[in-house]
Amino acid sequence: MVAASEPKLIVVADAEALAQAAAERVVARMVANPGSIAICLTGGSSPKKLYQLLGSDAWRGRIPWDRVHWFIGDERFVPESDPLNNMAVARAAFLDRSAPSGHIHPIPTMVENPDESAAAYAHALQAFYGSDRLDPLRPLFDLVLMGAGPDGHTASLFPGYPAIEETTRWVVGVPKANVAPFVPRVSLTLPVLASCREMLFEISGHDKQPILTRLLDGETLPANRARSNGETIWLVDRGALPEGIRGPR
Repeated sequence: MVAASEPKLIVVADAEALAQAAAERVVARMVANPGSIAICLTGGSSPKKLYQLLGSDAWRGRIPWDRVHWFIGDERFVPESDPLNNMAVARAAFLDRSAPSGHIHPIPTMVENPDESAAAYAHALQAFYGSDRLDPLRPLFDLVLMGAGPDGHTASLFPGYPAIEETTRWVVGVPKANVAPFVPRVSLTLPVLASCREMLFEISGHDKQPILTRLLDGETLPANRARSNGETIWLVDRGALPEGIRGPR
């Protein structure tokens, strides 16, 4: 692993092509690792088409389910049965059909508060990793999926919030979100998200054009501070591209 580098921008035609390209990258990371694989999922609207694709008959057979462990980068502090629960969405879309139940690692939300949830998930991550200290030469995750919110947040790391500056804790409680839904959150921190071979942002649709413009202009926002210690990819469709940047025809 090397020092974090600037992201590579990959432009595809539309949301369907974006999901296909993302699925190819996810599976490629699995193929590259003959041992135990760790994938960190994301919530929000960005990955829904990808999750549906990974659950389809065409893709399920390409995943070595018995070797893959599934984590998540952030969670809304709501019950697992709540439609707002990020891991519940992923489970319904593709995980519960094929992944061994012991390989799905949700952030616990049936505890007293987000801080308690964060401590429990940090313990689970450290137990999986085998240490409470991250080694730059031994990434925690093979791939981390990410998105960018309209305010530039990623995971549940919001602009101006203290969680974005955390360097010691692996997981933090976020008392209140900066955008809807305004519920408490639990989020992995930047150093833990960075401990991956690849960080893959999915940015799709015309409504993402304003924030992508700000990110490409270099504004210091959480989504611009999130970088893999390995490779960082911004996978973008034409609808999200700012004016003046040419995508595929």
